[in-house]
Amino acid sequence: MEIKVRLFATLRENRGKELMLTLPEKATPADVINELDIPKADVAILLVNGRDGDFNQELNEGDVVSIFPPVGGG
Repeated sequence: MEIKVRLFATLRENRGKELMLTLPEKATPADVINELDIPKADVAILLVNGRDGDFNQELNEGDVVSIFPPVGGG
């Protein structure tokens, strides 16, 4: 199945802003972050189709996974 991944802030470095991934059926957002070599600790917000997502939820063809890192500022 094919899904769209949107990355934000520091997660875009060497990965890009938006990409398409082909994953096996029953893949999860945890599989996405593993495929992109993103440490789980670097994921502060995970959205699936614009809604709060879970690392272990099953993805479907055409889903959009958005991944945000922790944000600091001052």
